[in-house]
Amino acid sequence: MNMNMKIYIRLKTLDRKRQLWYMMMCIVVGYSMGQKINPLGFRLGTTQSHHSLWFAQPKNYSEGLQEDQKIRDFIKTYVQKNMRISSGAEGIARIEIQKRIDLIQVIIFMGFPNLLIENRPRGIEELQMNLQKEFHYVNRKLNIAITRIAKPYGNPNILAEFIAGQLKNRVSFRKAIKKAIELTEQADTKGIQVQIAGRIGGKEIARVEWIREGRVPLQTIRAKIDYCSYPIRTIYGVLGIKIWIFIDKEEE
Repeated sequence: MNMNMKIYIRLKTLDRKRQLWYMMMCIVVGYSMGQKINPLGFRLGTTQSHHSLWFAQPKNYSEGLQEDQKIRDFIKTYVQKNMRISSGAEGIARIEIQKRIDLIQVIIFMGFPNLLIENRPRGIEELQMNLQKEFHYVNRKLNIAITRIAKPYGNPNILAEFIAGQLKNRVSFRKAIKKAIELTEQADTKGIQVQIAGRIGGKEIARVEWIREGRVPLQTIRAKIDYCSYPIRTIYGVLGIKIWIFIDKEEE
């Protein structure tokens, strides 16, 4: 008996009100399709907030969404080119975009912003000018700010970049993951799960390897969990890194 048949039999035993509730819950948790839901989207409105804050008419919504993605890609490319390389992880944790009628506020959360500022003291002004030229902002002012996060290795994006750098240097994936977990423990996190998929170590057959340390309650909505999916190109092909970090749990 497949999953859809089990759901149908279950619905037949419920009244109309409970049927609607049961169908809604199946859609929310991805039960009917057997898919895994994104931990960040699952917690929007509880422990997770949006990284883009603006309003647009339905016909202009897709244009604003594409503009946000282009801004993020432009900033990541600029930082990658101008960052002073000295460690395995000096990336961007997240980029928040707030749009008003006459102002676009971009906040870049970085783990090690000094590596960028020391290399290019006027880097922020240069980035701001390049963005204005690229997107032709004439009637709207663009403001860029860089914020340093307190515990860089408690962020999954920076941690994934660290693991990617280790794998590119031919370090064993188990050693790279264990080192990343040690760095995460210094950031006072409650749990972490790291998963790597692809031709790990250059093997002919792709596989999935994962390691969990501590608690990672993915089904608890009140649990504050940070997540990222990070692709890495190696000489053997593309590997996928997924990281779940359990930060804290909201009090009831």
